[in-house]
Amino acid sequence: MNKNQLRQGLEIVGGLALIQGAVGLIHEFTGWLGWGLIQHIGFLDGREVYGSIALIVLAIALFAAAESQKTS
Repeated sequence: MNKNQLRQGLEIVGGLALIQGAVGLIHEFTGWLGWGLIQHIGFLDGREVYGSIALIVLAIALFAAAESQKTS
């Protein structure tokens, strides 16, 4: 696996985490978009907002890691 493939993989996983985190927050605050991953994880019952925020933070970290692969 070369650096370009690693960067693309990090960006894809980061994008998926960002989408799932955003969908989780939208669902919690509006009731729309109930197809997100966070709503189906049992141990997060009652803590879905925190799980969604954690996914968004993870996405930002993955994007930063992908960006560091570009410069080195």
